[in-house]
Amino acid sequence: MSDRPNPLDGLEEWIDRMNRQLETAARSWESELDNRSHLDLSMGGSSTQLDLADTGAEFVVTVDVPGYETDDLELRVRGETLEISGERDRELFEGDAEGEAAHSAGTYIRRERETRSFSRQVRLPEPVDIDAVTAGVNNGILTVRLPKREPTGDAHEIDIE
Repeated sequence: MSDRPNPLDGLEEWIDRMNRQLETAARSWESELDNRSHLDLSMGGSSTQLDLADTGAEFVVTVDVPGYETDDLELRVRGETLEISGERDRELFEGDAEGEAAHSAGTYIRRERETRSFSRQVRLPEPVDIDAVTAGVNNGILTVRLPKREPTGDAHEIDIE
């Protein structure tokens, strides 16, 4: 036999080492996703970004909603989940046979603003007082204030059978 080294020597050890590293990386990625999505229950990606802040007495959710009017937005609290959705319709104008939209100032040369919609669901860390929730839109920013539910100090006696 020749004294030349076998090029496959050590290959099995190298593959095992790579498998261990990939498994470690996969666990790390799953952990990051679990932590990041703990409060965000939205399906798929969303271009609408939001902030959730805890001020002590209330949660404040701030959402960028440029171009949306108050009537375009819908808010709902279901259990401990805040659901925010919006749909903005494209302005409809009568057009010609090719579907070119006519504007009061003429025919559009370029039209990029179309129907946009979004839906976000955020799990609230604590129960809120649903009757005291307020919301408003100012300069394209939706602010939702969700006062925390006051903990009841009442004790309830439980009978043991």
